[in-house]
Amino acid sequence: MTATEEPTNGSSAKRKPGNSGATIYDIAKLAGVNPSTVSRALTTPGRINERTEAKIRAAATELNYRVNPFARALPTGRTKLIALMVANITNPVFFDVVRGAQEAATLAGYTLVIADSEESAEQEAIAANKIMPVVDGIALVTSRLEDEQIAALHAEKPVVTMNRVVQGVSSTIPDSVPGVDQLIAHLGSLGHKSIAYLSGPSSAWMNNHRWGLLLDAAVKVGMNIVEIGPNSPTLEAGKAALSRVRASGVTAVVAYNDLMAIGLLREAVANGVSVPGNLSVAGFDDIFGADFTSPGTTTVKTPLLELGRIVINRLIAEIEDPEATAVNAATGLVTTLVVRGSTGQPRQA
Repeated sequence: MTATEEPTNGSSAKRKPGNSGATIYDIAKLAGVNPSTVSRALTTPGRINERTEAKIRAAATELNYRVNPFARALPTGRTKLIALMVANITNPVFFDVVRGAQEAATLAGYTLVIADSEESAEQEAIAANKIMPVVDGIALVTSRLEDEQIAALHAEKPVVTMNRVVQGVSSTIPDSVPGVDQLIAHLGSLGHKSIAYLSGPSSAWMNNHRWGLLLDAAVKVGMNIVEIGPNSPTLEAGKAALSRVRASGVTAVVAYNDLMAIGLLREAVANGVSVPGNLSVAGFDDIFGADFTSPGTTTVKTPLLELGRIVINRLIAEIEDPEATAVNAATGLVTTLVVRGSTGQPRQA
C-alpha cells in the first residue's frame, strides 16, 4: 500500500474526533447550538430544555467527549479529585480502609486517587507534593511524615490524618483503650505475668500510642512488660523477632500489627515452639487472614471500614467549608478483643 492509499481492511485511518480532543465547540456544531449552551448542559444538568440537553449529550457521546476535570476546576478551583495516601497498599490492614474511603468519596461525588508511600517518609513527601496540585485535598493514613511536613501540606490544601495526631490538622483515630484493656485482662486471666510488645516503626504514631496504652494497662495489673524493637511492620520482621522474643523469657507477645504477629506465630511453630503452650501471640487490627493461621490469631479488632469512611467524610467537609475547625479527637469507634487459638495458658504459669 502506498502512502496515498486508504486501508483496505474496512477501518478508517482517521482517528475519531474524541480521540483527538473533541471540544464543546465540536459538540455545539454537531448539535446545532451555541457553545455556552453545551457548557451549561454538561456542567449543570437541568438548566436548559430537556430535548436540547438530550441532543447535546448524544452529540458528546458520538464524539467520545470526556469532561476535563482540570478545565472544570478553572472557575471553581476544584477538581472533585481527592487522594488517600497509605503506607503500604499490599498490607491487608488497608483493604477495608480503602473500601470505606471509596464508598464515602463516591457517595459525595468525588473520585478517589490511591497513593502508596512504601513505608518511606521520603517517598510519601515526594508523592504528596506531586499529587497536591491536582486534588482538592489529601487523607494521610498512618503517615510517616514529620508534624511540620504535614502542617505545611495542610497550609496548602485540606489535609486530614488517620491513626495520627497533628496539632491543627483533623485526625481520625479509633479508641484503642477498650481493646487494649480487654487484651491485658485476657492475658492476665490465663496466667501470664511477663509479656513483650513487638513494636513497629518508631516513626509510626500509632505504634507509640499502642505501646503507651499497653504499658499503662500492664503496670496497673502488676504485669511485667518489655518492648522489643523497633521493627518493620511486616511478616518478615515478625519472623526475624523470634530469637529476641525467646531470649526475653516472656510467655506472651503482643505485636504492633497482625502481619508481625502472624510472622512470629509461623516462625515459632516452624521451630518447634508451641503456640500457645510455650508462647502466646496476639496482634492488632483483625486484618483479612488473621483467622487463616493455625492456630488463629488473637487480635484487637479495629473498625477499619468505618475509619475509611470517616476520614474521607472529614476531608470533604473541610474541602467544602474552608472555615471548618480541625477536629483532633477519637472518632467514637472502639476497638474490641477477638480471642482465637494463639493465646492460652502458659505451661509454666
